[in-house]
Amino acid sequence: MKILQVGKFYPVMGGVEKVMYDLTLGLSGRHIPCDMLCAAAGKHPPGMIQLNEFARLLCMPVRIKISATMISPAMILKLRKIRREYDIIHIHHPDPMACLALFLSGYKGKVVLHWHSDILKQKMLLKLYKPLQQWLIKRADIIVGTTPVYVRQSPFLKKVRGKLDDIPIGIDPLEANPDSIARIKKRYEGKKIIFSLGRLVEYKGYEYLINAALYLGDDYMILIGGNGPLKGALSRLIEKLGVCSKVELLGFIPDQNEIAAYFMACDVFCLSSIWKTEAFGIVQIEAMSCGKPVVATCIAESGVSWVNADGVSGYNVEPGNAEALADAIKRILTDPERYAELSVGARHRFETMFTQEKMMNKCLKLYHDLLG
Repeated sequence: MKILQVGKFYPVMGGVEKVMYDLTLGLSGRHIPCDMLCAAAGKHPPGMIQLNEFARLLCMPVRIKISATMISPAMILKLRKIRREYDIIHIHHPDPMACLALFLSGYKGKVVLHWHSDILKQKMLLKLYKPLQQWLIKRADIIVGTTPVYVRQSPFLKKVRGKLDDIPIGIDPLEANPDSIARIKKRYEGKKIIFSLGRLVEYKGYEYLINAALYLGDDYMILIGGNGPLKGALSRLIEKLGVCSKVELLGFIPDQNEIAAYFMACDVFCLSSIWKTEAFGIVQIEAMSCGKPVVATCIAESGVSWVNADGVSGYNVEPGNAEALADAIKRILTDPERYAELSVGARHRFETMFTQEKMMNKCLKLYHDLLG
């Protein structure tokens, strides 16, 4: 069995690329040949990288970027050249370039379509891409989502219910240097720490998390890690509301060990997203791996509130409701017994559903079933 993961770009910057890369490493780590074909992002040089004995990263040059899509004609040429080497092509959506490459490749084998999310924001792109997307849905032998909720709620997949399945995202538990954890706790000594992490963009709903500080006492501290186009606006909002002593924008945190330290040092993790663009929320399971209760939102048709089981690993509240976010945070942090229950529940949910081993096992079973 030889597998090719196709889609998006490298280096890893988001959830789709992380899943592709983790599958490639996980399969090859079990001595199953698995390559990854993608576009080169930013200043990363194109070319072939031998990841290990059983895996290659095939990174193709980009001609231009349009509507967040890397246009790489080289992906088409490469896939046409290597298509006969693979028993299964596992294509990751949404990525029009990957779909076009498959369409023009002449590949005749089995296709797994990994439906990470619908195309929601780029309306013009969707109009142009829709016929190709419909071809891909029809061409796929099986369509998997990151949660059972998202694929069954997607308006694009209503006519193909019979070939839907899911592979929940899995990760290795986070680990951090004890000194780094202690340093963060000392910096915010006497404070209940609420941590959030993500790009500072509209769908993340950070304005509501910042407004939630108005309903929290002075012994609470909201820490938001990440960078993005709304950094200036969110900074001004913090000043306008007068919550500088209760909210801090940490900026981009480049060191993975430092990120893990914030997860370990916090008391609660909060995912305040408001749109279906947030399909899963990997940060939730990162927090759960540290035994941290999660406050998230009930986004219609998204898998976010499925990942965070309400009353088990944390609480889910109405999107865009600052007071509800604050109330959920206080319910957790003002009841030590309930906090302990949710902490244990978060870790247990991670271990039973969201480990990398479980993701790999489910993926392998799907491959074997597909090949008979």
